[in-house]
Amino acid sequence: MVEGLRRVVVTGLGAITPIGNTVEDYWSGLTSASNGVAPITLFDASNHACRFAAEVKKFDPIGFIEPKESKRWDRFSKFGVIAAKQALSDANLIINETNDSQVGVIIGSGVGGLLTMETQAHVLADKGASRVSPFTVPMMIPNMATGLVAIALGAKGPSSAVATACAAGSNAIGDAFRILQLGKADVMVCGGAEASITPLGVAGFSSAKALSFRNDDPSSASRPFDADRDGFVIGEGAGVLVLETLEHAQARGATIHAEIVGYGTTCDAHHITSPSPGGIGGAEAIRLALKDAKLNPDQVDYINAHGTSTPANDKNETSAIKTVLKDRAKKIPVSSTKSMTGHLLGGSGGIEAVACVLSLRHGAIAPTINYSNPDPDCDLDYVPNTARQHKLNVVLSNSFGFGGHNVCLAFRQMI
Repeated sequence: MVEGLRRVVVTGLGAITPIGNTVEDYWSGLTSASNGVAPITLFDASNHACRFAAEVKKFDPIGFIEPKESKRWDRFSKFGVIAAKQALSDANLIINETNDSQVGVIIGSGVGGLLTMETQAHVLADKGASRVSPFTVPMMIPNMATGLVAIALGAKGPSSAVATACAAGSNAIGDAFRILQLGKADVMVCGGAEASITPLGVAGFSSAKALSFRNDDPSSASRPFDADRDGFVIGEGAGVLVLETLEHAQARGATIHAEIVGYGTTCDAHHITSPSPGGIGGAEAIRLALKDAKLNPDQVDYINAHGTSTPANDKNETSAIKTVLKDRAKKIPVSSTKSMTGHLLGGSGGIEAVACVLSLRHGAIAPTINYSNPDPDCDLDYVPNTARQHKLNVVLSNSFGFGGHNVCLAFRQMI
């Protein structure tokens, strides 16, 4: 953390996930090793190569979004707005004309309104151009979760959206952190939202051979760092944090959950989907986050890994961690909550940042489930199958995305 910059703290959390639609239920799911993966119900997947996913269950926007408005929003925006409202409530923050210009919003999404795009493409083909919905574009564009959150909360401060694939949620949090450090706002609502469990989304990732194809046993399909992993499981949902400058949070007597102290972001500049050999880009993001936070490797207590359950990611992420943390790497618990939630793409960084803050609050580490067959190339402590109580002061969250985008965020207990 550079001298002279403002300290930034986390005061609110919100989560819509495949294992719980509130922060409390999400944490309970993580620590009880719940499995959010099951056969797809959002569409008929009988003709797809992959027929399972990690869907949000029993999702009902009533009470959060007006029914008329809800029909004009894509599913990813609904997730983002509800998670943001949860986070604002948790922060006990009121936005009005006295402070609205000092509250900003950044919500990342890798894909945006994919379901809207698919649905309206069919309308265009089957019924003609005149029948395409006038709400198609605002429902589809990936910045609309940010826009709708800002409208819903009345936040008029710095506002943008990030579309760095699976790193989008973490980039959004990191960018919000920077804005607050520089004193350009007092509060930022930030995170990621995604809803890409659609016919095109599943088919596209299937054709790229990125997904697991364990249709006979979906519950065991997401198995990060395991030798038998064969691809990721697509998930959906949103994770949102309220960040504030320390001065602002203290002045209003806010409950502080944790401090965000470091942000590292790089690009592999190597390949459109594959990570750089040895996880070089990811390693640099981790190094930069530690440098930003003025932390050394001996101070890291836990890493929430990107851990997608793909052969390439898990091997290279392990190498990245070992490159930076050296001999300490094998002493640090590393787990992938994607083993339970699936991979939320642009939403993953949001819910994983929430998990990191909850780990600090509760002194517990969520496990990597479905871990049964160790891989010689993945030789760290992956907290297999059962949650672990552990004293935590500093935790890291890794997110890596197609296009070579790498992000590491550092959180710590308030001191």
